[in-house]
Amino acid sequence: MDIKFIKSENLKTKPDQNALGFGKYFSDYMFVCEWDEGQGWHDARIQPYAPIMLNPASMVLHYAQETFEGMKAYKSPKNEILLFRPEMNARRMANSNERLCMAIFPEADFVQAVEELVKVEADWIPTAEGTSLYIRPFMFATEASVGVHPSKKYTFVIVCSPVGAYYPEGVNPVKIYVEEEYVRAVRGGTGFTKCGGNYAGSVAAQAKAEKLGYTQVLWLDGVERKYVEEVGTMNVMFKINNEIYTAPIEGTVLPGVTRDSIIALLKSWGYTVHETHLAIDDLMAAGDKGELEEAFGTGTAAVISPIGELNYRGHIVTINDFKTGELTQKLYDTLTGIQWGKVEDPFNWVRVVK
Repeated sequence: MDIKFIKSENLKTKPDQNALGFGKYFSDYMFVCEWDEGQGWHDARIQPYAPIMLNPASMVLHYAQETFEGMKAYKSPKNEILLFRPEMNARRMANSNERLCMAIFPEADFVQAVEELVKVEADWIPTAEGTSLYIRPFMFATEASVGVHPSKKYTFVIVCSPVGAYYPEGVNPVKIYVEEEYVRAVRGGTGFTKCGGNYAGSVAAQAKAEKLGYTQVLWLDGVERKYVEEVGTMNVMFKINNEIYTAPIEGTVLPGVTRDSIIALLKSWGYTVHETHLAIDDLMAAGDKGELEEAFGTGTAAVISPIGELNYRGHIVTINDFKTGELTQKLYDTLTGIQWGKVEDPFNWVRVVK
């Protein structure tokens, strides 16, 4: 793929690396490419970060044909630029787009676009402890048409944001509210995709949880409201009697890159991992008996987020005395060590940008 570079005449002042927050600052450039029916992808370019002009009748504004990804770039101790399993993000976006009847951006072009943008923005990759450059590829329908059908035009964009910890708590336990009024996904729907609509539909539950003093919600299945699925922005895992339980990938749960990596690590350490339906009643009972030893969310943004409390119908279970568990910490240290190039990568997950 030929990528044109358009130089910016007004580069930004970079923020304080020790006060980045998450998703508050954006780098100087963005990648943009368009797709038109009959022409395919064209006009790939890296251009100055700027507002996107849209026709008021653009279909994304009316029918939500939109998908996105989340990934990161890191600086290694050798000052190398590292990506973590970018091909998985490319494939997941292709699966999301297929479900929403959108154009597919080829995997090789996706990885190339990310690499080229990150090379241009190398100075934006922070080096303070726990920081990284968050990368947000996204695609949306741009055909001007108020009619429900697959768009004949799409725009694919990648923007970058230097970030610190996703949760203000950092790698410390969070409180989770079990949601049973609203549902996130059902089989046959879009639960396995990263589309904006999934997240828009979750905001009401998230707002309710925050009012009650909880950081996130734990979603139950959309049919029986019985089985644990995932946390609002993360997959979720539970250590019960020294075995790991997490929801299966059956169309309602996002196939997380971090989730897949954590499962591989756990199995390599000899843990039994059950990708199975776990009833919320059984989970809470395990907590009451002291058998729920650790719980944690997994995702690109937070990496690993320990869970210290669950609230289900007012029944509260405290996990590991509201302390980060030994296994949770080991997983975080190992995975981030691999991502930052500080420890050995036996899985060949890390990609050096050259």
